[in-house]
Amino acid sequence: MKREREREREREREREREFRVGIDPSSCVKTNSIGKDTKIWQFCVVLHRAVIGSNCNINSHCFIENDVIIGDNVTVKCGVQLWDGLRVGDDVFIGPNVTFTNDMYPRSKHYPPEFLKTTLARGVSIGANATILCGITIGQYAMIGAGSVVTKDVPPYTLWYGNPARFQRYICSCGQSVDESGVCEACRAVIPLTPIAQ
Repeated sequence: MKREREREREREREREREFRVGIDPSSCVKTNSIGKDTKIWQFCVVLHRAVIGSNCNINSHCFIENDVIIGDNVTVKCGVQLWDGLRVGDDVFIGPNVTFTNDMYPRSKHYPPEFLKTTLARGVSIGANATILCGITIGQYAMIGAGSVVTKDVPPYTLWYGNPARFQRYICSCGQSVDESGVCEACRAVIPLTPIAQ
């Protein structure tokens, strides 16, 4: 009897969570740490200790491991795996099939004492099929071009692309170019220009 009541409570918690957030029934979502108005589409797997903020959109065929924290208003497009150690700030866009890593020297069944942390600051956008090596920080409102391989830290308000990804120019939070004094050519906002070490 006690076991049946526990099962019923668990089912009720599951129904409440599915009511509060939109979880497609084909997905396997184990965490209870999901913010309001977040949508998780078909065939996703989200492990127990993952934290997902409010108003996020996790597209189909995504995997989110335990030690992952996702902020608010984040879009994760199809086919993305978010591994232990990833920190995703608010308003981040992760394009389809972006690849993250968390171990510089991976071997089957050999785990590091701690996985390297990778941080995507507020407003970062990462284009489709980019690869992000572990242990780096991508600064706020930076943009990574499609297919790029990011091997080092990326300063805020910069556009990088290529293999390996290289600095291309400074950009505004609206995504448009800025002039040499940091003034956006489109919205006229002024952004801080961080010196770039190539």
